[in-house]
Amino acid sequence: MVTEGPAERYDAFQALADRRGRPGRRLMESLARARTLTADDPETWAPAVAADTGLPAAAALGPAGYYADFAAPHGRRHVRVCTATACFAARAGAHPTEVEHELGVTVGEASPDGGISLQAVRCLGYCYAAPAALDGDAPRAGPELAGQLAGRALPRAPVIPAADATGDPVLLGGTVAGEPPWQVWPRVVTAGTADEVHQEVAASGLRGRGGAGFRVAAKWEAAGRAHGTVVVANGDEGDPGSYADRLLMEAEPERVLEGLALACFACRAGQGVVLVRSEYPLALARMRQAVVQAYTDGHFGRSVHGTDTALDVEVVQGAGSYVAGEETALIASLEGGRGCARPRPPYPTRHGLWGAPTVVNNVETLASLPWIVSRGGETYARRGVREETGTKLVCLSERFARPGAYEVELGTPLRRIVMDLGGGLRDGSELVALQVGGPLGGFLTAEALDVPLTSGGLAARGAALGHAGLVAFDQRIAPHDALRHIWQFAAAESCGACSPCRVGSRRGLQLASADEPAGAEWERLGRILAEASLCAFGRRIPAAVRSLARAYGERLAGWAS
Repeated sequence: MVTEGPAERYDAFQALADRRGRPGRRLMESLARARTLTADDPETWAPAVAADTGLPAAAALGPAGYYADFAAPHGRRHVRVCTATACFAARAGAHPTEVEHELGVTVGEASPDGGISLQAVRCLGYCYAAPAALDGDAPRAGPELAGQLAGRALPRAPVIPAADATGDPVLLGGTVAGEPPWQVWPRVVTAGTADEVHQEVAASGLRGRGGAGFRVAAKWEAAGRAHGTVVVANGDEGDPGSYADRLLMEAEPERVLEGLALACFACRAGQGVVLVRSEYPLALARMRQAVVQAYTDGHFGRSVHGTDTALDVEVVQGAGSYVAGEETALIASLEGGRGCARPRPPYPTRHGLWGAPTVVNNVETLASLPWIVSRGGETYARRGVREETGTKLVCLSERFARPGAYEVELGTPLRRIVMDLGGGLRDGSELVALQVGGPLGGFLTAEALDVPLTSGGLAARGAALGHAGLVAFDQRIAPHDALRHIWQFAAAESCGACSPCRVGSRRGLQLASADEPAGAEWERLGRILAEASLCAFGRRIPAAVRSLARAYGERLAGWAS
């Protein structure tokens, strides 16, 4: 059997980009600038952007029509209103209509005079203070959201409440204990070895915190320390209900960068890239500031702390796509293409960004590395449970009495997180369903919370860990509204790269919006999505829908099969 290798896979766009000096990054930045100057459709302005970078019109029209930030019309005042799960649960989905009424413009449109535009996004990371919006780059959050945007109420944008529940935080040391950053990297780069870092991470049992849960040391090893290796810090935290990455990038940017430096050192990578989603403007600014300071302090550069180690790091802004958080789609977006998932093999660790071996690690994953390298992998492995070691940031939504981000050990009972840390629901509300791990994670009832916070434990209950965002649905949410919300998310965020997901998500929304029961057609559709979708996005939709149907019981009869 002949296995296709990277050299045998021809990509016309990459070949052209190579001849033009790989202008993918410049192309995306130019598209972002051009979009802010007009409310017109991309067809009218994107070709000129392509021409300026020496590319054919199609090279710009593809991403301009794909990414939400480029496709949505922009007025002189651009408002992004969050329609993700926590904001939906906070106001039972009423707030977009309230905002439309106050601003006099419909979601997805700009006013006739181009003065104001309104875009629906998912998510802004203000799940703890929902509903939320960005007025330009200025956040607004809370029950009086529409009034804040109209100028009738005082602007409100509370910081993320964060607390450690472990007694010895791995991730929140700076936030809750005032630990200074950059205590590990200078020592490692001057007196340590790549093997030592790799061995400590392997001993720790650390798994990726971005949702897939792959062993970090194994991913590093797969890259083989090949020449030209790139490490990407994935800050495209798209799971609505989670804001752990936003917290780390805003409050602990140096810890994230120190982890990135350690990962680059272990992989012998001379280049690091930090991708920050555009919905996190403050995180983007703070990561960029932290990178500039890191160069000034000698942590990055041509001769890091006087050694022969060279490390260059840049921060890149996303453009609004959930699927672009998946590693192959993320790489496509960094190259200036549509953020669609790519078939594997080849895997990114062998053939990634511009064909180079590429390691993609989530922001929270990287932020764990300074503690592990400093305290030892075996010490870290004693925390959590045997197969899922260490700690995790868990994010609780606005419906909880004490919403916020909590660092807990993996294996902590979900009931303790919900009732002891979160204090149950606010205002005496009744917990009807708890979404775990994002819209495509899964739902549990109040009676099913005696489960450990682990991938395995949650999977046994039909849910998923994901980014560990917990969104509470109370008695105000109608079951069919919750069902339609899942399908609306799936239809809006499907990248369209494969027909099972592209067509199936839209058909699912049609079924969920109809009055008649789903019946046999849903059984067939669910099977096709689960078995034939290109990536985990489409494959997870049926499990999420079925878990919601089980949580609501007879009220969603026909969707649990």
